[in-house]
Amino acid sequence: MTDRLIHLWAHLQTLPVFWLTLTLAVFHLATLIAKRSGGFPLANPVGLSILTLVLVLFCIGTPYATYFAGGQWIHLLLAPATVALAVPLYLQRERIRRLLAPLLITLGGGSLLAIVSSTGIGWLLGASSSSLLSLAPKSATAPVAMGIVEKLGGIPSLTAAVVILTGITGAVAGPWLLDRLRIESPAVRGFSLGVVSHGIGTARAFQESSEAGAFAGLGMGLNALMTSLLVPVLYRLVS
Repeated sequence: MTDRLIHLWAHLQTLPVFWLTLTLAVFHLATLIAKRSGGFPLANPVGLSILTLVLVLFCIGTPYATYFAGGQWIHLLLAPATVALAVPLYLQRERIRRLLAPLLITLGGGSLLAIVSSTGIGWLLGASSSSLLSLAPKSATAPVAMGIVEKLGGIPSLTAAVVILTGITGAVAGPWLLDRLRIESPAVRGFSLGVVSHGIGTARAFQESSEAGAFAGLGMGLNALMTSLLVPVLYRLVS
């Protein structure tokens, strides 16, 4: 009986659908925990899901490539999900037009601060030049950040890890900090989360309201553009 179970488990690990199902089940469980926690900051569904899946893969000794054979189907939905953000943006177009000037000022300051703060902390800790470059676009969405770093000669894998960590940190601490600052406007809250913590922050903003999610999507998209312009310019100025 034990041999059959071991054989079945070994067979299941080779099936992409197993890892796809496990990922969906873990995220569903993490979402339930987040709802039951009453909005506890550390109970972020994305963060809990990543931590759980990493622990599972580590404990059973499964390579990431094996997991990604099933997880890639969720990855493929990232592009259409990002494009779908255009719908709430369109519904908020009049409000966005009225707030365009303060949004652009916030975008420039937020994007520049994200770049300077990450590279400044890295420099104080003695990071190499390639590592500093890899840290710079941490608040842009992962495909854009990794593309920038790859073109300039940085370390894309380090950038991917830092981008994910930034997104989770922003989604966890961002709403808590905005609450403490007594910022209640959905537009301000959403745009801030989108600029600071890209897609993960945008998902968190949609949990608050569709308006916050729309402005978060706008912040994510504009910050990706701003970061792709600022990082190469700043890199050439200091190199």
